[in-house]
Amino acid sequence: MRNTTKMLSLTILIILTVITTACSTDVTPGKFDSFAKCLTEKNVTMYGTEWCSHCQAQKKLFGNSFQYIDFVDCDKTPGTCKSAGVNGYPTWHVNGTNYPGEQTFYNLAKNSGCKIE
Repeated sequence: MRNTTKMLSLTILIILTVITTACSTDVTPGKFDSFAKCLTEKNVTMYGTEWCSHCQAQKKLFGNSFQYIDFVDCDKTPGTCKSAGVNGYPTWHVNGTNYPGEQTFYNLAKNSGCKIE
């Protein structure tokens, strides 16, 4: 009986650990968190899709900090992208102007007024 109770307790512990791990989100601070947050505060938006390789490269540039970028998935909200004048991916909207293609941090900083820290 003791072994059965121990096995049951161990099984429940393992299941709870798996569930907790699966439900947690990556909140590891990114190197460019303050820059990404500034872009969002300045209403800078990146339009793209999940399947776009250039969008994926742009996201990779930000690393974990991309979670703070205002990203619009044009597959999920095509009307929003059409209204914004998006013709290709990625497209960054900064201060009323669209900048198509991958953008460097330098260009995003220059056009937005945000500092890269």
